[in-house]
Order: sequence, then C-alpha cells, then structure tokens
Amino acid sequence: MSSTEAPSTRDRILRVAADLLATDGRDALSTRAVSAAAGVQAPTLYRLFGDKEGLLDAVASYGFESYLADKNAMGHTDDPVADLRRGWDLHVEFGVARPAFYELMYSRNRLSPAAREAEAILRHMVGRVAEAGRLAMSVERAARLVHSSGMGVVFTLNTTPPEQRDPQLSEVTREMVLRTITTDAAPSAPGGTPALASALVETLRAQPPESLSPAEHALLTEWLTRLADTAALRR
Repeated sequence: MSSTEAPSTRDRILRVAADLLATDGRDALSTRAVSAAAGVQAPTLYRLFGDKEGLLDAVASYGFESYLADKNAMGHTDDPVADLRRGWDLHVEFGVARPAFYELMYSRNRLSPAAREAEAILRHMVGRVAEAGRLAMSVERAARLVHSSGMGVVFTLNTTPPEQRDPQLSEVTREMVLRTITTDAAPSAPGGTPALASALVETLRAQPPESLSPAEHALLTEWLTRLADTAALRR
C-alpha cells in the first residue's frame, strides 16, 4: 500500500465502521466485521489502527469531527447567552440522533485533538458570556456545569424508551443551568462580583498586561477565579 492510498483506505474503513456503529451498535465493531465490510484484509486494519482499541478511538474521533463541523457552522450572534443556548440544543440533538456514536465519543478518547477542540469551543462560548459581564462564576466551573449537565440529559434520554421520554427535559435542564451560571446584576452590585471577576479573567487572558510577570499573571488569574466561584456560592 502506498502512502497516497493509506488515507483513503483509512477513511473508507472509518466510514464503514461508523455505519456499523450507527445501525448495529458498538458490539458490531469487531475487527473482523469492519474488515469484511470495508473490503480489506485484517492486517491492513491492524497496520492503520493498531488494534480494536485503536479503531474505537479513531471512530470516536470521527464522531467528534462530525459534531465539530456542526458546531463550527453554528456561528455566533451579539447575544452570547442565546448562542450558548443554541449550542446546548445542538449538543443534545446530536447526541439523541446518534446515540451509539455519542456513547462511544464520551466513554473514551477524551484527550483526542477533536475532543479537546470540542471543549475549547464550549469554553470560548462561555468566555463570551463572561466578557459580556453576565457570568456568575468562573468560566471553567460554568463550562463544566454546562458540559456535565448536557451529557446527563443526553444519556438520560438515550437510556429511556422513546415513548417514556420527557420532551421538555432538555429545555428545563438548560434553563436551570443558564439561570445558575448567568446573571443580569450590574458589576457594581453585590451580586455582580462574580461577573466582574470572570470578565476580568477573560480580559487578562486576551490581553495579558505587560506590567505583570507570568507568575504574577497566573496568581492574579487564580485569585479572580477563586473570587468568582466563592462569590457565586453566596448568591
């Protein structure tokens, strides 16, 4: 096999594996079944992916790439909270439409480049809320809340028979999370302290002051983050 043939062969195997996963579930992703469906010999699959675990990691990354394409195409508006709401809906819709893919994506491969990019997109969306002075806690904590809550909704829906699903579960959870992580309080008001601290952290990330050393910058960021999260608990 030449170096120019390998990428197309690899892509064909991944597409076949993705189809098997979508139609027959994770148990269908045996190396024998994937090799047969892709029309390749087992040694080719092992050469490209190492073993079954390597194949599963690659299929998970393949799923993340599809998710990222949808996420990047979403764009943003002047309302970062509305954008975060749309991002939540896209995440849940993707997970419910592709349950086997979603389970594979989030049960492994969390350190893949695609997984890190997905986390970076979420952090950027939450960071825009902070920059607008509307975040009630640190970006890191808010992003974890959004991520874990969204995953919980998807897994709950996917493990519930369709006829027994609560059609409003995602919306209700989404709005509860948004009420928890956002605020409309003015920064000068007592309740606005977390928003002010989070906004300042994002400003420091975007434009590190030249008057601060890297160590001083890191320490100030740590203090502001702690202030944002501590103050948020007192709301």
